[in-house]
Amino acid sequence: MSACAGPQSILDPAGPAARTIAALWWGMLAYGAVALAVVAALWCHGLRRRPAPPDDSPRPVWASRWLLVGGVLWPTLSIAVLLAFGMPAGHGIQALPLPAGAPRIAVDVHARRWTWLVHYAGRTTPLVNELRMPAGVPVDVRVHADDVIHSFWVPRLQGKVDAIPGRVNVLRLQADTPGVHRGQCAEFCGTGHAHMVLNVIVMPPADFARWMKEPAP
Repeated sequence: MSACAGPQSILDPAGPAARTIAALWWGMLAYGAVALAVVAALWCHGLRRRPAPPDDSPRPVWASRWLLVGGVLWPTLSIAVLLAFGMPAGHGIQALPLPAGAPRIAVDVHARRWTWLVHYAGRTTPLVNELRMPAGVPVDVRVHADDVIHSFWVPRLQGKVDAIPGRVNVLRLQADTPGVHRGQCAEFCGTGHAHMVLNVIVMPPADFARWMKEPAP
């Protein structure tokens, strides 16, 4: 439990998408713990029972019911429950169209061994290994790859999205409050992979607007 917080913990969410992912994770953990407890209890019960003497009598009806419930109905129900919660959660964290007039910012992030280049419209010079965004405002990140496959991941704000050469994948980030979050390439891309880190600086909206108007260095 002491590892649940930190700059790269999905269990320490700092935005709406990350909260959805964390809630789904906790729900799956709870359901998995219950399933494990039931299976362990049945296993212990089976170990304590004395085996019946062998005979040629038909298998009891209750044995077939156990196979039907444990081998068919329960797995089917588990998958149905997972889909019922997982599909809406996955749909909700996508970069879907926002209502007309809703504020939104779009940036282009180019992954290149072993650097992140962040381009803003109206600014000629990209940021290197740094992404700035306002708190409380959705930011659509268009992820590109200039060489090999990378993976863009800011654990406290969103899930992962692959950066694939020749394609553009879009991920929506949103942070609740100002602060600094750590992003990481989550796809092995060579010897410098572990050091391909991105700092996500979340600013008050007024400070971000003022920064965008400043001349790029």
